[in-house]
Amino acid sequence: MRIETYGQQIEVTPALREYVESKLQRLQRHFDQHCEVRTQLALRKPDHHVEATVNLPGRTLHADASAPTMYAAIDLLADKLDRLVIKHKEKKHDHHAREVRDNLA
Repeated sequence: MRIETYGQQIEVTPALREYVESKLQRLQRHFDQHCEVRTQLALRKPDHHVEATVNLPGRTLHADASAPTMYAAIDLLADKLDRLVIKHKEKKHDHHAREVRDNLA
């Protein structure tokens, strides 16, 4: 998994970059293949805003989150992305199961 983190009019410190990477590493447990994550950190007063785009084979997922602190926004974003990835996997799995069931009938 490749995670690219950049800031929009803010400096991304090594601590922030490390925190983003540690939080988004849990997405890797859902996939065997390589995926890419682009994360943008921004300050939109009064809140901190985080956006992420996950590029999967055949699909692109996008999520964003805002919170009073950057770390809280990153936590919210990680939760949203985790839910999106699980939902994507369930749709993919259900679709395949339906094809197998139709072929047997």
